[in-house]
Amino acid sequence: MNFEEIEDQDGIRFSFNAWPASRIEATRTVVPIAALYTPLKEREDLPLIYYEPVTCKQHTCGAILNPYCQIDPRGKLWICPFCLHRNQFPPHYRDISNTNLPAELLAKHTTIEYTLARSAQVPPIFLYVVDTCIDEDDLKALKDSLVVSLSLLPPHALVGLITYGTMTQVHELGYSECPKSYVFRGNKDYTSKQIQDMLGLSAQAMRPQQPVRPGQPAPFAPSGNSRFLLPIQQCEYTLSSILEQLQRDPWPVATDKRPQRCTGVAMSVAVGLLEATYQNNGGRIMLFVGGAATEGPGMVVGTDLKEPLRSHHDIEKENVKHYKKASKFYDGLAKRASTNGHVVDIFAGCLDQVGLLEMKSMVNSSGGIMVLSDSFTTLIFKQSFQKMFEKDAEGHLKMGFNATLAVQTTKELKICGLIGHAVSSNKKTASVGETEIGIGNTSAWKMCGVTPKTTNGIYFEVVNQQGQSLQPGSRGLIQFATHYQHSSGHFKLRVTTVARSWVDGNSPVVGQSFDQETAAVLMARIAVFKAEIDDGPDVLRWLDRMLIRLCQKFAEYRKDEPQSFRLSENFSIYPQFMFHLRRSQFLQVFNNSPDETAYNRHVLNREDVNNSLIMIQPTLMSYGFEGEPQPVLLDS
Repeated sequence: MNFEEIEDQDGIRFSFNAWPASRIEATRTVVPIAALYTPLKEREDLPLIYYEPVTCKQHTCGAILNPYCQIDPRGKLWICPFCLHRNQFPPHYRDISNTNLPAELLAKHTTIEYTLARSAQVPPIFLYVVDTCIDEDDLKALKDSLVVSLSLLPPHALVGLITYGTMTQVHELGYSECPKSYVFRGNKDYTSKQIQDMLGLSAQAMRPQQPVRPGQPAPFAPSGNSRFLLPIQQCEYTLSSILEQLQRDPWPVATDKRPQRCTGVAMSVAVGLLEATYQNNGGRIMLFVGGAATEGPGMVVGTDLKEPLRSHHDIEKENVKHYKKASKFYDGLAKRASTNGHVVDIFAGCLDQVGLLEMKSMVNSSGGIMVLSDSFTTLIFKQSFQKMFEKDAEGHLKMGFNATLAVQTTKELKICGLIGHAVSSNKKTASVGETEIGIGNTSAWKMCGVTPKTTNGIYFEVVNQQGQSLQPGSRGLIQFATHYQHSSGHFKLRVTTVARSWVDGNSPVVGQSFDQETAAVLMARIAVFKAEIDDGPDVLRWLDRMLIRLCQKFAEYRKDEPQSFRLSENFSIYPQFMFHLRRSQFLQVFNNSPDETAYNRHVLNREDVNNSLIMIQPTLMSYGFEGEPQPVLLDS
């Protein structure tokens, strides 16, 4: 079985590709049955369908028609493989026959994308939140990058600007006579209602829905309430002028002090602004931060330079003054942003820490991007920022908004949870298991932002009891349905349905179906998730125990003879992945700041198998005059 080919077709890789038929046998395999799934995986030959999907009419099921359904062309019936309910085909399928099948029933189309008739009422929103307490060089480079980014946005996209230093300023782009902004004090905690009242936003900010022709993006007319967020084609000149004239924060800074920087208030105002005007419409809040927050809610350090920023050692010893309060504040903003469907991205340009550890939940809950660079003048920042606005062949941004991922399984399998950048949709179905790994107790998750690279780890458990025999050749099925707003304005539904065989737990087929690369990344995600809650040494001991148990189960050896130990080819490099994972920056905090640790863990939880493995165990290539470059083992 070629795991890469399956990944290219369906964007999915499993730890085991043949599943033990009972619960007790599955627990003995040590590594859980789990998948790394990239919902928007790019494929040139992806079948695009321009009609609504056919769903199972059983009210507790709702599975989507797929190649694993049994069909009766004469009776115009299909049997759902998940709940075994018999469904009638809709009238427009009346010409169906064994030789004339719709695309979603063809065996090669296990992944398919529907373009739905409904389209978004509002174009994508981009709200820039810019730190002005930075050096002149940094500010100039940042302003240049922001002006360039305006030309990369779709002309109909809505854009807004908030700048902050000691105060937070919300710029009114609809007022072109002269620059006009609303100023918020940086040391005051504003409620959502106060922000709406001060900006003059009524609670009924949503416009009445206009009738839209099916298949056409909605015509968009900005309301009076959205004077802070205007289509780029209307306000590009005004916004460019404001950015070009932007000055450093004028508040004086003593030599032994840090600048007064109210990042918390700026983010609170940004979340409140989008919450009041465009709730549940796809949008991004892009924070550009050049230092730690030093005043108001969400501050991570005082203005005195003699007060150092918290280290891992301080956090361990609970010698941290602002950490818990700041984390709680940003967690609250993260919950509001993800509930409203808005993504938060953080671009940090600073040699010192900026408080990413406290702010990470805003990015991780909403499916945003985190970029850590030394300065806004560096290529790392400039190229990463421009890459965000990458476009596909049709000229649309490669990003999806307001996505939900729903997972359905056959009755022998249950869902334990997801580890990735998402929040729970609290959808408790028959597919939800008792064991919890990551974000559990649900079969659906919300991801405010998705890209073709976003990869989630989804974990399962076998619930079939010992002795409940399965029919020979029977298969377990899992269906992943990702509903998202495409940047063109259309809503799309990407459906992947996969099947794997049930086998006896003692069969050699289980070991032969093991994908060691995927398993290593899935275990790394669990370890990182545990490391956020447990002590570091406990996580390392857990990893060691899991490796020992896996080797006991699948290795060949004679007791008390170490030289007799043999692992088969598809397990042989798994131990070295674990060796490097134990020493990696994901689990070892020595010589890393808390911000760097937060950033590293953020990246691991969004990348696919290959990128994750390169981070766990960097590749070392040997070059010679003869032959191709060869990968060689890293020396310990």
